[in-house]
Amino acid sequence: MCYTTSHSPNSKTFWTELFFCDLMKERSRPGQLKMRFEKLQPLFKRFCLFLVGIALFSSQSCVSDTTKNSEDQLGKTITHNSLNEKEKIENWKLLFNGKDLNEWRGFKMETVPPGWTIQETALYFSSEGGAEGGRDLMTKDRFSDFELKMEWKIPSGANSGIFYRVSEDYDEEYMTGPEFQIIDDEAYFNELRGTQLSGANYGLHAPSKHVAKPAGKWNQMRLIVKGSHVEHWLNKEKIVKYNLWDDQWKELVENSKFSQWSGYGINHEGHIVFQDHGTPVWFRNIKIKLLEPAP
Repeated sequence: MCYTTSHSPNSKTFWTELFFCDLMKERSRPGQLKMRFEKLQPLFKRFCLFLVGIALFSSQSCVSDTTKNSEDQLGKTITHNSLNEKEKIENWKLLFNGKDLNEWRGFKMETVPPGWTIQETALYFSSEGGAEGGRDLMTKDRFSDFELKMEWKIPSGANSGIFYRVSEDYDEEYMTGPEFQIIDDEAYFNELRGTQLSGANYGLHAPSKHVAKPAGKWNQMRLIVKGSHVEHWLNKEKIVKYNLWDDQWKELVENSKFSQWSGYGINHEGHIVFQDHGTPVWFRNIKIKLLEPAP
């Protein structure tokens, strides 16, 4: 028995019920049912094509909308080398604006050393055209208590570092400034000790866990220096903490290569230095916030 559908004629449910209702009427009359099918076949094909068209259009619309939304969201997050409103309120300062190197000069130089250029949105060091070392890049300003954050990236097998509270009293930056290590943990040509891995306080404190991303990927770092207390953060994980000048520090220094330089790690203020270790490195979103001096 066929019933009267309550659905609107504009709905797919209405036409489905109507179609099967006709089939029920014709069940007892095979010949007429066959003729009915033959008559309905062209219409049914057109109806199926219509449904396929709607499905394809809807699918394409969804893909387009998703892509557009992703691009919009990506566009909002990728505004490199600038301060957002929160950072402005918190008194962050840009050390690299993506346009020039006015905040920088070479270690023991008055100008920016060769090899340091701007590549797209990043501060880039090319190792070509010079021997390893001698082209370290240093902030013009000196900093005491601060929080430093940035992103860095290296190619396979590369090595670099970020030094803080550096003075120019010695021949090399590492003779006075502790180092936030940057290196390819997986493909460096030598076997690495724990204190040589990415994020380490080079030569003294190993990271508590391995969180560095592979070569070619951007890493986020934070360096917090307040009085004697120092923290190394990598990809949102605190992996190293130590206190300058305490008994443990003094013992570690005494048993390291740094013991030969009496000025190592003693400065309460100094420059930030990016190391020339003979391999390429990229930096971007380099920002610093001064902290209240430790009591």
